Amino acid sequence: MKPIISVQDLKKKYGKFEAVKGITFEVYEGEIFGLLGPNGAGKSTTLEIIETLRDKSSGKIIVDGHDLDTDAEKIKKIIGVQLQAAGFYPGLNLLELIELFCGLYNTKIDAYELLEMVNLKDKAKNKFKEMSGGQKQRFSIATTLINKPKIIFLDEPTTGLDPQARRNLWDLIQNIRTEGTTVIITTHYMDEAEYLCERVAIMDEGKIIAIESPDKLIDDLVASGFERPKVTKSANLEDVFIQLTGKDFREE
Repeated sequence: MKPIISVQDLKKKYGKFEAVKGITFEVYEGEIFGLLGPNGAGKSTTLEIIETLRDKSSGKIIVDGHDLDTDAEKIKKIIGVQLQAAGFYPGLNLLELIELFCGLYNTKIDAYELLEMVNLKDKAKNKFKEMSGGQKQRFSIATTLINKPKIIFLDEPTTGLDPQARRNLWDLIQNIRTEGTTVIITTHYMDEAEYLCERVAIMDEGKIIAIESPDKLIDDLVASGFERPKVTKSANLEDVFIQLTGKDFREE
C-alpha cells in the first residue's frame, strides 16, 4: 500500500521534557488509522505537528509527497482538521458557517449537498447552538471536508455522545473513507478503534509500543495465553440499547 503520511524519528521536547521520543510510522492512503494511548502519551502533540499546528524538535515528516520543513503551506491545503464545538460561532446557522469556512479556504461548495452527506440538510437554517451533541459533531466533521482534503484528522469525535449518535458517526466516518479520503482518528473508546480502524498505533510515554491491525493485536494477545475473566457474548449492552431505542439518525 502507498504511504500518504511518513513520520521518521519524530521528537518533541519542552525544555528537558521529551513529549515525543523518536517515533516512526506510516499511514497508508485510503485507510482509517487510529492513534491510541492514555492522556499524556503524546498523541495530540504528534498530530498537531503533522497538521502544521506545532513545531517539531527533530525528525522528518512527509505528507502526500510534501516535506513538512519546506512545504507546510501545501500540506495545509490537502488536510482537514476537526474543530471542537467551541470553535464555531453559536449564533450563526449552518449555511452561514459553511459560507464562513469557504471564505477561509477560498473555495466554493454546495452547502446543501455537504449537509445532506451528514444528514443535516433539514437543519441548514438552524443555529449551531440549537444542535444536539451528535449533530454538532457531524457538522464539525462536515467542515473538515469543505476544502476537499486528501486527509482528515478527527480528535475523539464521539466523546460525550449517546450510543446511537456514536454509531451514526461511525457510519459517516466509514462513508468518508469510502469516498477516498484518508482518516486519522484518536479515541479513548477501544470498541470504536476496533470497529473503524484498519490499523492502530498505541502510544505510551511518548513512544509507539505497538502498531498493527486491531485483529492482529488481539490475536497476538490471545496467543500469549491471555484469557478474559468473563466469556465474551455475541452482543453487548450497547447493542441492546440501540436495538430497543435506536433508529437511524434518531436525533432531531
